[in-house]
Amino acid sequence: MTSTIHAVYPDGSGVREASLKLQALRAQLVEDGSDGSSLTATIGDEFVDLALHVIKETGGITAS
Repeated sequence: MTSTIHAVYPDGSGVREASLKLQALRAQLVEDGSDGSSLTATIGDEFVDLALHVIKETGGITAS
């Protein structure tokens, strides 16, 4: 199964770093938002906790 995670980056930095790290986690899809301060990732359920950690570590906040 997969999960979709939406994240925002209030100051706009960290999106690129998070995107690259999530791709390294074998995310099925990572899309940077057109606003440059958000992303959406589709990732296997077994990597969700790690993906959330990556987002937090790079300055992101997950959105519901």
